[in-house]
Amino acid sequence: MFTIHTRTRLEKMLSIEWLGQTLASLCWIISVFTYGIASTGDWLQLGAASCWMMSNIATIVAIEPSLVE
Repeated sequence: MFTIHTRTRLEKMLSIEWLGQTLASLCWIISVFTYGIASTGDWLQLGAASCWMMSNIATIVAIEPSLVE
């Protein structure tokens, strides 16, 4: 009998590291809109923050159910 435990999606979403990174990327996105998009640099900032957010979401989607036998 063996057990392989991986984090569930909910466990990962409630972890400090995931919450911290997701909130940081969300704040970054909000700040771009708060200050306005006036130059190419602003678009690059928005792109970077959006990619960071998508990466955080992808880590949740990629988690497969645990295998318990």
